[in-house]
Amino acid sequence: MKSFTTSLVLLFCALFGNSEKAQENTTCRNIPGTAGYPSPDLWDALNATISGRLVNVVPSTKYCASLPGGGWYDLTPPSLCLRNATTCGQGDVPIYSVEAETVADIQAAVQFASTHNLRLVVKSSGHDYLGRSTAPHSLLVHTVNFKNISFADAFFVGKRNVGSAVTVGSGVHVQSLYQAGKQNGKIVVSGCHNSAGHSALSPTFGLASDNALEFNVVVASGDLLRVNIFYALRGGGSGSWDIIISATLRIFPTFNATSSLIILLALNNAAAASLATVHAQHIFDMDSVRAGQYFFLFKHSTEASTLSVLALNSYMPNTTTAQSTAILAPFLNASLALPDVQLISQQFVDGDIDDALFQADDSVGENTVLGSRLIPAGTYRDSPAKVGQVYKQLLDSGTVIVLSNSWTDCATLREIDAIRKQFKTQQLPILENISGPNAGSYSNEADVLEAEFKTTFFGPNYAKLSAIKRRYDPKDLFIVPAGVGSDRWDEWGLCQL
Repeated sequence: MKSFTTSLVLLFCALFGNSEKAQENTTCRNIPGTAGYPSPDLWDALNATISGRLVNVVPSTKYCASLPGGGWYDLTPPSLCLRNATTCGQGDVPIYSVEAETVADIQAAVQFASTHNLRLVVKSSGHDYLGRSTAPHSLLVHTVNFKNISFADAFFVGKRNVGSAVTVGSGVHVQSLYQAGKQNGKIVVSGCHNSAGHSALSPTFGLASDNALEFNVVVASGDLLRVNIFYALRGGGSGSWDIIISATLRIFPTFNATSSLIILLALNNAAAASLATVHAQHIFDMDSVRAGQYFFLFKHSTEASTLSVLALNSYMPNTTTAQSTAILAPFLNASLALPDVQLISQQFVDGDIDDALFQADDSVGENTVLGSRLIPAGTYRDSPAKVGQVYKQLLDSGTVIVLSNSWTDCATLREIDAIRKQFKTQQLPILENISGPNAGSYSNEADVLEAEFKTTFFGPNYAKLSAIKRRYDPKDLFIVPAGVGSDRWDEWGLCQL
């Protein structure tokens, strides 16, 4: 997935122009210009404590300006507002980052932020949809250097042997984990990109979270805790009560699998809707081999026309190319029988599952906000035509990639504000035709402006998770937008409401 470090920056410029005046209230975090903000000497002392690993954060736009052809960046003063007339300075990018290499580095950063009442944010790798690693005037803890990977044939929780496991540092990219897994004859349940969310292996082994055994974390007090998921309540939600140092995950013997990529073209929205219906009718064809599939229906614009593309990436455990081709044949044949639908390409590869799931990450970022809902399997099973109708309505409404709304660096603040609200105002009412009015959402790929995020993201568990957070993070040091406890703070996590 892409990194979205510039998301919401321009809107912040307009809404947070008088930030220093607002911070005079004692219920707010300290920022530059307030009496409690650390002096240069205190920052130097922190830097000495962590062996010189405190660095100034360079906003991505300023970095791009240093590249050939990047002279459009406004350097007087440094600005993230690009070509409009608003002056934004650092924007919502942290001022300093602790490039942590040891647990002690993280503990020092946490204690410094707590002592001086600073906004603290955390970044390892992967998704950044909810702004966990960006916030105005904040201190960043960067854990990308925690790259240890260790395998164990037997992992004990107390006296209970739960089988083979791997312990990974929070900075390990999933590609590295797949490479190490192959060398050790093991596979871990994870995705195809840096974050470990939804996996093609879930139909076989469950969710990635189902296979988590233990976490080593630093909490707001600065203490290092070992959290065992068998004996402790999972909690906090969205990384909002600790900093993960490492995670121990259950692993499985590696196996052979067939991966396939099929790309179909629909010449108009009606054809795309019919294609989505056929896909819904055949999505359960793969259940016999517990296969997983990522599928994307999106618009592709050319100078002559706007077409729709359906891309399906399937992973079928313990199958040959011939077997997987036969399983997908009913879907493919029914799709190509539709008017205005064409096959662009199909590819089948047979090999080790670690190789099949390994994919290089994108090296670019976008200004993008997402929205999502979890769709009941029964809707796909019992009402496939309804699925197609919803896709057509979304395509007719102008959705370029389903439920992803982007803007260019030239967009105005008014345009960005409208785009941010597009999921709620235009797309969600359509999506609820198949999700229902009270459906949940996967918080890593969801709308940060969810009106009822407590129930949408956490269902009946919010009160329990909030109690856990109160226990380990009573001062709300760890706050993320639309996360547990965020309702007590403003949009930027700087002032209590």
